[in-house]
Amino acid sequence: MAENKLSIPIKLSNGTIFLILFGESNDEILLNLNDAEENGESPFQIIEGCSYEYKLPKGYSLHGYKDIISQSKVHKFSGRITPNIYVGTLVINVLDSEQNKCGELKLEVQSKKITYREDYRLMLEEITEKCTDLLLQHSSPVSQYFEVNFNFDAQTLYQRFAFVKSILESDEFNDSLHKIISAPVTRWKDNEEKKDIRNVRKFTNSSIRQLAGATNRIELTKNHQLFKRMKSVPEKIRINNKTETVDTPENRFIKFVLISFQSFFSDLKEKTKNNGRIFAEAGILENKIQEYLNHSVFKEISKPKTLPLNSPVLQRKEGYREVLRVWLMFDLAAKLVWHGGEDVYSGNKRDVAVLYEYWLFFKLLDIVSEIFSIEQGSVKDLIKKTTDGLGLQLKQGKHTAVKGIFDAGTRKLNVKFSYNKTFQGEMNYPYGGSWTKKMRPDYTLSIWPFGITQAVAENEELITHIHFDAKYKVENITGIIGTDEDFIKEKEDQRKGTFKRIDLLKMHAYKDAIRRTAGSYILYPGTENPYKKNGFHELIPGLGAFSVRPSKTNTGSEALTVFIKDVVQQLLNRASQKEKIAYKTYETFKDKPFDIVNQSLPETINSDRSLIPDETYILIGYYDKEKWKWIYEKGWYNARAGSRRGSINVSPKVAGAKFILLHSEGELITDKILEITVSGPQVWSKETLISKGYPSKSNDNYYYLVYKTEPVKRIELFGKKWDISKLEGYKSDRGSGFPFAVSLTELMKVKV
Repeated sequence: MAENKLSIPIKLSNGTIFLILFGESNDEILLNLNDAEENGESPFQIIEGCSYEYKLPKGYSLHGYKDIISQSKVHKFSGRITPNIYVGTLVINVLDSEQNKCGELKLEVQSKKITYREDYRLMLEEITEKCTDLLLQHSSPVSQYFEVNFNFDAQTLYQRFAFVKSILESDEFNDSLHKIISAPVTRWKDNEEKKDIRNVRKFTNSSIRQLAGATNRIELTKNHQLFKRMKSVPEKIRINNKTETVDTPENRFIKFVLISFQSFFSDLKEKTKNNGRIFAEAGILENKIQEYLNHSVFKEISKPKTLPLNSPVLQRKEGYREVLRVWLMFDLAAKLVWHGGEDVYSGNKRDVAVLYEYWLFFKLLDIVSEIFSIEQGSVKDLIKKTTDGLGLQLKQGKHTAVKGIFDAGTRKLNVKFSYNKTFQGEMNYPYGGSWTKKMRPDYTLSIWPFGITQAVAENEELITHIHFDAKYKVENITGIIGTDEDFIKEKEDQRKGTFKRIDLLKMHAYKDAIRRTAGSYILYPGTENPYKKNGFHELIPGLGAFSVRPSKTNTGSEALTVFIKDVVQQLLNRASQKEKIAYKTYETFKDKPFDIVNQSLPETINSDRSLIPDETYILIGYYDKEKWKWIYEKGWYNARAGSRRGSINVSPKVAGAKFILLHSEGELITDKILEITVSGPQVWSKETLISKGYPSKSNDNYYYLVYKTEPVKRIELFGKKWDISKLEGYKSDRGSGFPFAVSLTELMKVKV
């Protein structure tokens, strides 16, 4: 039942005292006797993220968990319990007036998510399956010897226990055992017994021979039909018959599995007598296994010695194949050391949020492996030989990565999926990393063109990073994007470990601080549709959230799979807006700025939006003074084309010029600036020029580049003068009339 106040008995050596627990602001206290015993928990349960006041009799106090228990400064026998994000059993020492331990208070901290127990077991089970697959890549034995070594330290034993517990509590395992017990595999067995000859119904060659030679005989009467052939027959003869038995190699294996599990739990209890939580959980499972072994089916089954793993019954028959899989998982888990598991279930903790982070790694690995060709070697490296066995290389804070290639036929891409990749802080452009502080997303998918290194791809803006963060405590999209009231509650929520808008802001931090990040997304165990916000018109850059939940049937990861596939399709598009942004970024930042333009220029708005000084070009051209009137009034300017001396070199700058600055012989400082009104020059013959009134009497057959112009109207440029002799492209003497193009930035440097 849910209450706001609870009286909890604490046994002492000389009696019992009671601790009174009060829930603040309607925070619930649960008295959960049935579920608690089943799960090896304390029946007195509180909720994570909530706050509780407590009071003991005078002379007693609580000790331990300094970050959870705060003692009153007025009365040591009272204070506050704030579990924050801790989930598991709190074993708190009770001290007497002389500060000696005299008892223990056990409180179970439940997760706010009501499904956390089921999620915890299911995720551990699936991680165990993945570890089994990885271990099988190291070794694929045909048979196994049934010897299990339990000589491990308590931490390693509990690691195995956590894996095994998740499997044995699964519906699949229990259903399999019920199927075996209900319809076990049987075989016919030959039995020999002595039977009264009068009860023998069928005689074989062996029994006929015994009629003549067996001892303990009885005399036949004279009227017996056999009397003429023999005077006596044995009283009893040995008869062979066939009986159906369940003592088969496969059933022996099933019994061995149960005995192995039971021995493991017994051994674990022996090694963890001082840990009430583990001791209780192991005892519950030990009793559960004993219930199975007490079934009559297992009474006549003997112990096995070896087992060929190619048994058709074990591999194919329903029930048996599932138990075989469980045993393989258990047996291989004995060889596995996972130091990351300490973050999940060390001591009395049940950190389901960290477990969700590990579980998501394998889910994302499945998705990435489905879409890309992941190198088998990099996957195998997830399991490595260590000094204490085979170690799963998966631990919070430790970088783990797998690599692969995506070949679309039209383009090949390198792919790298990382867990806990650290992006170093204060990295100068163009190097990868964060330009502010060091950052470490939970998962990063990095994609860049095949044929170049990751470092080159970083430096040339050719790599794309997409980040994902695991948030188990988030249940719905509202918990991510928040509401207006969340602005006020953010600080309080952070203290309590409640994740709301702060998570979305963290995604913004990844995207804005880590160079070449195209998207940052939250992964949470909800049921809603994906929440995505695109930065522009395309899928990436963007932010959002995807629901991926522990489930045997529907994890919801399909939407995430589709999203990553769509990202790849966008990256394959060579004409995408993101591709243009990447190129512009590279062109803009590849060189350090050295130009400063403080002069008055037209504002880059409306039709002048593209009037960027470094990308706006001016054609510096020569004119004959007698032709100025025609140029100015008709709005045409011509420059020689072709291979003649002084002809214009049609470069992109010349073809894309927006203005023309003209000068004549001896005119080094000029104000004759015209605006080009039609994009790009036209090619005219001399005849066409003359037909437009061009003042020339020569009869040559040359061609000219002709620009359509008008007097400049922008007040920032009208009436200004420039010294063209100071421009880098200017040539003196006979080359002074050769046309060339400069940027607006360069031109403004020579403004008079």
